[in-house]
Amino acid sequence: MSRIHHDRLVSLMKVYFVTDRHLFELETVEEACRSMLEAGVRTIQLRDKEATAEDLLASALRLRSLCHDYGALFIINDDPATAARAGADGVHVGQGDAPAAAARGIIGPDAILGVSVRTPEEAAQAERSGADYVAANGVFSTPTKTDLDAPLGLEGIRRIRAATSLPVVAIGGIDSENAAEVLSAGADCLAGVRIRWDGDLMRMFAPGADRNTR
Repeated sequence: MSRIHHDRLVSLMKVYFVTDRHLFELETVEEACRSMLEAGVRTIQLRDKEATAEDLLASALRLRSLCHDYGALFIINDDPATAARAGADGVHVGQGDAPAAAARGIIGPDAILGVSVRTPEEAAQAERSGADYVAANGVFSTPTKTDLDAPLGLEGIRRIRAATSLPVVAIGGIDSENAAEVLSAGADCLAGVRIRWDGDLMRMFAPGADRNTR
């Protein structure tokens, strides 16, 4: 596990932005990330399955610098080697990506390791493998994730919460209308692509946002 304290990690990841190049037709990914950072987000994950290794590294270097200017964490999806080369704060892997233990070996003991899970068993295994947090993947249906089985729902969050002491990040269909009940079900943090357009969610939960708006 990384050296970052559990409570500090939860604070920085309370609202966690995941990039998707296909949703930013009128702005670059970098511009979208800057907007999120300005709004108070303190964790950004670069997710780009289509980029070449060279382009991914170039994007990672730019976004790492941008995130660190705001005191934010920068995570790379599904590429431990690029995360290590870019000096990212960590990497996030899914069940079909590099095994968590192998990813830990590449990024080193001090970097953050996140793992996507959908069952209590996967959550417990991620913790045993040295993960720093788990992401409960597919809480509600969402157009950005069409390859998952039925949504986990709030009961899925509760079961994953009971299986691990790690921070639980909820992702998939999270918005300002369901965020409070997702947190009440046991999630520590909220993540997604479409939070980019949910100003109410940002004002309510982003760690760097003005608390007078909550």
